[in-house]
Amino acid sequence: MERDDLIEYSLHNHHDEAQGKSIRKKILQVTLLLTAITTVEVFLGALIKQSSDAWAFVKWSFIIMTLVKAAYIVMVFMHLGDEKKALRNVVLIPYAIFILYLIFILIWEGTMVSATWKSFGF
Repeated sequence: MERDDLIEYSLHNHHDEAQGKSIRKKILQVTLLLTAITTVEVFLGALIKQSSDAWAFVKWSFIIMTLVKAAYIVMVFMHLGDEKKALRNVVLIPYAIFILYLIFILIWEGTMVSATWKSFGF
């Protein structure tokens, strides 16, 4: 029995070559940007030693670059970049606040655990 309530989406597909080129260009730009940021992260992690004075900068740059990549992925792949600015802010601002809160908890608890270990002589 054949269903008649299904929509055949391929019949309504009216993309032309110019639109296809712009879509492929956007995909290439996204891929290159995410690859560049990831390459910078890998090189920073591989070339700078943990004992270096610049290690704190490396850790904070990892956090910032990861947040930039995550926001960019949400904007592009979830099509949030095509929405109005108010909707983007409604989605991204709570996300950013939550991430900053998690970073605060991580730093605060890490400091407390370190102080506790030092008090017991570890």
